[in-house]
Amino acid sequence: MARAIGMVECTTVSTGYRAADEMSKTAEVELLMAEVTCPGKFVILITGELSAVRASVDRAQNAYADKVIDTFVLGNPHESIFPAIYGTAERADLEALGVLETYDVAALIVAADVAAKTAIVDLLEIRLAKGMCGKSYMTLTGSVSAVQAAIDSAKAAAGDKGMFLDEAVIPRPSAELMPYIF
Repeated sequence: MARAIGMVECTTVSTGYRAADEMSKTAEVELLMAEVTCPGKFVILITGELSAVRASVDRAQNAYADKVIDTFVLGNPHESIFPAIYGTAERADLEALGVLETYDVAALIVAADVAAKTAIVDLLEIRLAKGMCGKSYMTLTGSVSAVQAAIDSAKAAAGDKGMFLDEAVIPRPSAELMPYIF
């Protein structure tokens, strides 16, 4: 069985706590995140075997459909996602900077996974809705062509659910901008 991650993003805190509890009780999964994000949404991130993650996400989606903003299940997520989420990604020289912004958390993580699997890029940061009124963004780096290909694929993935907001590809970011990127 493959390792997987799954997420449920809820409109309310109370529903989020109930959903996280039920997800933990539905199948053998590990709770990686269960927290409030702006503006009062609740995000639940789990990991485990693919079938267990799918069962837990489906349980929350079915039980709280009217309060679920978005969900996903990713089998074999790209290994660079977690360092980017937790702020432990290593800074590299930036030949190009890619930025993609979404209206929600779940769409951004799916887009980041797609971007990282599309081209040879390094995810730098995945900012999940905190201090952003519920929006999320990611930054990545690589060659200009790789960054453009990754951003294009990520934009399509986020756009499939109507959650894409904006994007940028910046060749050779200025030295003055560098301290603010990560």
